[in-house]
Amino acid sequence: MEFFRFRKDIPFMQRALIFNAISLITFLAAVFFLVHRGLHLSVEFTGGTVIEVQYPGAVPLDPVRNTLGKLGYADAQVQNFGSSRDVLIRLPLKTGYTSAQQSDQVMGALKADTPEVQLQRVEFVGPQVGKELATDGLLALACVVAGIVIYLSFRFEWKYAIAGVIANLHDVVIILGFFAFFQWEFSLSVLAAVLAVLGYSVNESVVIFDRIRETFRRERKMTVIEVINHAITSTMSRTVITHGCTQMMVLSMFLFGGPTLHYFALALTVGILFGIYSSVFVAAALAMWFGVKREDLIKDKKERVDPDDPNAGAQV
Repeated sequence: MEFFRFRKDIPFMQRALIFNAISLITFLAAVFFLVHRGLHLSVEFTGGTVIEVQYPGAVPLDPVRNTLGKLGYADAQVQNFGSSRDVLIRLPLKTGYTSAQQSDQVMGALKADTPEVQLQRVEFVGPQVGKELATDGLLALACVVAGIVIYLSFRFEWKYAIAGVIANLHDVVIILGFFAFFQWEFSLSVLAAVLAVLGYSVNESVVIFDRIRETFRRERKMTVIEVINHAITSTMSRTVITHGCTQMMVLSMFLFGGPTLHYFALALTVGILFGIYSSVFVAAALAMWFGVKREDLIKDKKERVDPDDPNAGAQV
C-alpha cells in the first residue's frame, strides 16, 4: 500500500557523508553526557524502599506525590498497583533512615491526609539487587545485539550485519544521551523501551536491505549508489505509514499514560525518530562505505556441466 509515489529517486547517498558527520557528532555528544553527567537511575537500580498502601476508594496520585515531596522524596515513584485503590510507592535510599523509618514517616504523612489508608507491605530493595538488575539489563542488551549480528549475517552478508549493528547501537547511545543530558529518570520500563527500539530499528534496516537485494536482482545496469537510493525511495511510503501509526500510539501513551508511562513513551519516541534516520543515513550509508556490491547478495548460477559429455565446454 502506497499513499504516495516518488517519480524520481531521492539522492540520499549523495549526502551520506554530511549526514554521517552529523550522526558522529550527535553520537559523541551523547557519549560525552553519559560519561560526565551519567544516568539518573531509578530505585530499581539504586535500591530503596517499596511501600504498598490501600485507600478506601479511588485516589488521585498527584496529592500523594505532593505529600511525599514535602517529606523530601521529590523523586519518589507513585503508581496504581492492581486497582485505583492500591498505590505502590518507591522511595530512594535516604541517608540516616532505615526502611522501617521511611515507611513510618510516609504512613504518618499519608494518614494525616487520609486516616483510612492502610499499609499492605513494605520491602527493601538493596543496592546489590539494583546492581544485579543493571548487569542483567546490559546482558540482555548484549544478547539482542549478538542476535541481530547473527540474523543479518545469515539473511544478508557480514557487511550488512556490521552496518545494521552500528546503526542500532547509534540509536541506543543517543537515547541514553538524551536521558543523561536532561536527567530523565532511567527505569526498567525505559530499559524495555530501549530493547524495543533495537528490534524496531533493525526491522527498518532489514526492509531497506531486502529492497537493495531486490533492486540488485532486477536492475543490473544501476550503480551501487543508484541501487541504494532507489531502495530507500521505494520504501518511503511504507516508512511513513508504519512509523506514523506507531508514533501515534506512542504519543497517546505519552499524553494519557500518566507518569508511569511517561519516560517509556519518551524513550520510544526518541528511538523511533532516530531509528528511521539511522536506517537510511547510517545503516545504508555504512553498507555503501563498506563496499557492498551485487555479488555479495546475488550469486550467479553457473551452468552445470556433465563431465562425461564430449561436447562440454565447446563453443560455436
